[in-house]
Amino acid sequence: MNDLRKESVTWTKIDEGSCDQRIDNFLCKYLKGVPKSHIYRILRSGEVRVNKKRVDQTYRLQLSDHVRIPPVRVAEAQDRDYVPALEFPILYEDDAMLVIDKPSGVAVHGGSGVSFGIIEQLRSARPQAKFLELVHRLDRETSGVLLLAKKRSALVNLHEQMRDGKNDKRYLCLVLGKWQNVKQHVKLPLYKFNTQNGEKRVMVREDGQASHTIFTLQKSWAEFSLLEAQLKTGRTHQIRVHLSHLGFSIAGDDKYGDFARNKELIKQGLKRMFLHAHSITFTHPLTAEPMQLRAPLPKELQGFVYELDRKTL
Repeated sequence: MNDLRKESVTWTKIDEGSCDQRIDNFLCKYLKGVPKSHIYRILRSGEVRVNKKRVDQTYRLQLSDHVRIPPVRVAEAQDRDYVPALEFPILYEDDAMLVIDKPSGVAVHGGSGVSFGIIEQLRSARPQAKFLELVHRLDRETSGVLLLAKKRSALVNLHEQMRDGKNDKRYLCLVLGKWQNVKQHVKLPLYKFNTQNGEKRVMVREDGQASHTIFTLQKSWAEFSLLEAQLKTGRTHQIRVHLSHLGFSIAGDDKYGDFARNKELIKQGLKRMFLHAHSITFTHPLTAEPMQLRAPLPKELQGFVYELDRKTL
């Protein structure tokens, strides 16, 4: 571990990328490697100034604010901080947004045992980007449409649309069993908890958060059904837990699925969870233009469906 000493006072002018961000969160990013306890100490002591005035940790930065940052010692572990630069298949991009086709097996961000994810890799690949933030999340094993904001105003607008239910997110999933209804509304409350080893899990429970998914049957075979899932709420693991609770677990789901069947499916060529975010409809955050973006079913999932069709001929 090496020490990097910032010897002199730094003055930085706030641009749109950092506008409306809390000063403590801004400093955590700017002074990467500095313990949070030290950041709060230099805030309390008045060593950090905004427009030559003291501020507390809750202050939200404004456009063109001048921030004084005192000399600090930053502990850096080069191997820990290294993030490989990587781009992902782009479905749409303009000045406000970046929409990618997320591959399965890649986390959207670092944390929980993952040192980095898509957002960190994209920031590394785009060092010139002043602002780049995830609009929403997808589970690590889920593929498909993922929105990122390139302006804070776009991020705020898209979050408002999601909170107000003005967007439409749809997924394709292959479940074990013969689904009966062409269209089915599922309203089951979901409760989040941690297991003894710290793993985050979700279950159906009366005191959980209200959750609503609409499932539409696309195709069925003797032992499988292909469903489209429309999210009316956006709870953690919502589709997976709703389906598992109903007895139709997603093929390849290693958290809520049928583990014995999953082993058989791997031998049959399905080596991932069959859950894909295939479509999202929303309003462009800056132009108000209606947007619908789609991600085609990945080849490995298309191939599994093809084999199911072939075996039923």
